Amino acid sequence: MAGKQATQSAAKPTLSFGEKWCYAPAPEATDHFEVADRHELFINGEFVKPKSGQYFDTINPATEEKISEVALANAADVDRAAKAAKKAAESWRKLPGEHRARYVFRIARILQERAREFAALESLDGGKPIREARDVDVPLAAAHFFYHAGWADKLDLAFPGERPEPIGVVGQVIPWNFPLLMAAWKLAPALACGNTVVLKPAETTPLTALRLAEVMQQAELPPGVVNIVTGAGETGGAVVEHPAMDKVAFTGSTAVGKAIQKALAGKGTDLTLELGGKAAHVIFEDAAIDQAVEGVVRGIYFNQGHVCCAGSRLLLQESIHDIFVQKLARRIERIRVGDPMDKNTDMGAINSQEQLARIEALVKSGEEEGAVLHQSSCTLPKKGFWFAPSFFTGVSQTNRVVQDEIFGPVLSILTFRTPEEAVEKANNTPYGLSAGIWTDKGSRILWMADRMRAGVIWNNTYNRFDPASPFGGFKESGFGREGGRQGMRAYLRFPGSLSQ
Repeated sequence: MAGKQATQSAAKPTLSFGEKWCYAPAPEATDHFEVADRHELFINGEFVKPKSGQYFDTINPATEEKISEVALANAADVDRAAKAAKKAAESWRKLPGEHRARYVFRIARILQERAREFAALESLDGGKPIREARDVDVPLAAAHFFYHAGWADKLDLAFPGERPEPIGVVGQVIPWNFPLLMAAWKLAPALACGNTVVLKPAETTPLTALRLAEVMQQAELPPGVVNIVTGAGETGGAVVEHPAMDKVAFTGSTAVGKAIQKALAGKGTDLTLELGGKAAHVIFEDAAIDQAVEGVVRGIYFNQGHVCCAGSRLLLQESIHDIFVQKLARRIERIRVGDPMDKNTDMGAINSQEQLARIEALVKSGEEEGAVLHQSSCTLPKKGFWFAPSFFTGVSQTNRVVQDEIFGPVLSILTFRTPEEAVEKANNTPYGLSAGIWTDKGSRILWMADRMRAGVIWNNTYNRFDPASPFGGFKESGFGREGGRQGMRAYLRFPGSLSQ
């Protein structure tokens, strides 16, 4: 019997380079929730029709099929929302912190209870794999509400001697790559600190923010404390420039962030910006290579590369370049690209036709500048917006693919010889949001981190987040922090500080 078992074990098939295991489809069900044919604006605790009378379509990027119509808010609609937030501000700020905490805690609990629904809707509307929405986006969004609920009645302890007070009415504009999570990052600290909000989600992914409005109703949040207006750039501009806004918080592209900063200059409006990035992922020769390969995959192919802190520049110590590239080429062949609603899928659809066109244009520029493109041989669906996992070798510091934020599943690989050269190349970018360091030497990690101009630096891991840990950047990656006590500070004023 033992000999027979040994023979059977030896006969097990092994994968050769380029082959993949075949998995039976495992689609996530969608019959446990409904998506309305039309979505209205959420103002003063109710869903209301837009004064513009206009609607726009939100589509499934994996199929290009229409999901729903969404209200297009104009300046008059934004004004309604701002007035509702202004009216609610006084009573909300006077509410004891313990009571505000209960509301925020309720939101977190309801979000957990409806987690499966939110995960499926996030995947349908945004194109990200259901596994990521289920295991990352929704749990982390709930965690942010839980974390900030705990601080709502302890602000004097968080900022001893500074006598914190709410800022007032906050305008928040969020991007399309993490719609639910970005809403949580913005709303949780604002509410816990006693502010009221006008939130504008991205036009391509508005559905989970509007579903979150239902959670606000279910939690019996007082009317006007959170208002959600949907639309494109003009709607966001109306939110940012409305005179009722005491603070604006924006997450998105550096170009739009600069425009917002210019528009608010001299108006006395508080502002925080979380913008683009071109993170360096630095791998030393003494790193655990196989683990580092997985870290690089997580750093650039997670969420189709639609991550502002994606590790899109890989700096390899020269001695390990060839073996690392070989292992990475083998690894991207194993990335399963396809239906975001299939639980086996590793990488889903690009968020929009516009974003796909940008990725394709930048990749073309890389090839024209002489870089060597490596792509997975995966078969892409014919319908929808898709791009295969890719990386460039043979690039130089001046190539566009090295300097510009691609915001897609495309990696650029450079080499270095010494830690000093690694730091110089890592910092040779207008951005400064994040970085990753892989080495067996703790002293080298500290030496590198002390010299790298990035707001978040991971060591021997990548893309790890916690509500208690502040996130934000330097240079053209913006200013201000989100998460932790540092993130709450951005939603408070300290007019009675004992230190002044």
